[in-house]
Amino acid sequence: MMLTHTVKKSSVSKTTKTARSVLAVMTLGLLFSSAVSAKEAPTYAMVQINQQALFFNQMNKGAADEAKKTGAKLVVYNANNNPVSQNDAIENYIQQGVKGIMVDAIDVNGIMPAIAEAAVKNIPVIAIDAVLPAGQQKAQVGVDNIKGGEILGNFFTDYVKKEMGDKAKVGIVGALNSAIQNDRQKGFVNTLQGHSGISVVGVVDGQNIQDNALTAAENLITGNPNMTAIYATGEPALLGAIAAVENQGRQKEIKVFGWDLTAKAISGIDQGYVVAVLQQDPLNMGVEAVKALNKVVAGQAVPKTINVPATVVTKANVDKFRQQFK
Repeated sequence: MMLTHTVKKSSVSKTTKTARSVLAVMTLGLLFSSAVSAKEAPTYAMVQINQQALFFNQMNKGAADEAKKTGAKLVVYNANNNPVSQNDAIENYIQQGVKGIMVDAIDVNGIMPAIAEAAVKNIPVIAIDAVLPAGQQKAQVGVDNIKGGEILGNFFTDYVKKEMGDKAKVGIVGALNSAIQNDRQKGFVNTLQGHSGISVVGVVDGQNIQDNALTAAENLITGNPNMTAIYATGEPALLGAIAAVENQGRQKEIKVFGWDLTAKAISGIDQGYVVAVLQQDPLNMGVEAVKALNKVVAGQAVPKTINVPATVVTKANVDKFRQQFK
């Protein structure tokens, strides 16, 4: 009996030990799994210019979709066109310990100290859309805005030569608070040099806000009744210019060129007074920025410049873009 009892006691002891071992292994497994999940789910921040323009919202969507696809979390900050708010946001995200930051800078020089601060904390920054000066950002995603302005400028000068008797009086609706759009203006104006039949009759500031751009464009048209063309440096500027031309019934006299498609711009192309729009790919800008952060966080190298192609959209190829803006 004692022997039998001893064997049973020993058996129970071994069973208990086995159960405890299994439980310990399971617990360690769960802890390991949690650690892996935490490692695979970094939080990234997108510090955005505004969320009024479709362009920026598409960029946010691309980043959000790619983050979700790859197991990362994304938070988006809307600076409402305020460069100080962008700097403050980056500093706050550094304190929160995000694993990476993407920024579409309003003030490309003013943002650099915040980027340097992130680098000190080993938080990688990806510049998106707005081209930053040399610094500690890991990569630049987007298009060269000066070059994009030149592409539209060359298209414009060729159009003027072929369709407008080689003469044009062009007004510019810009956003003087935006380094990006100032570069687009610069690139466009550069191409006009040497074209004696083309003159710039005025530049107005739409401040990257559609309603302000509308008022500025209407003032530009009213003050220059012989104006025959408008160049708009961004989505709010283009929408404002389109509305101004329509409000004043000048669709036959004024041809519009600009950046970033919308449903309204496509309607203008169909009517013939919007001639060409340089369409970037903000959705893929967001995608590529998150891909770059994922690689950097994993210890991989990324190119300093990641180009996302842009397309000049005209009546000839606009059908390819209609579905995006329905």
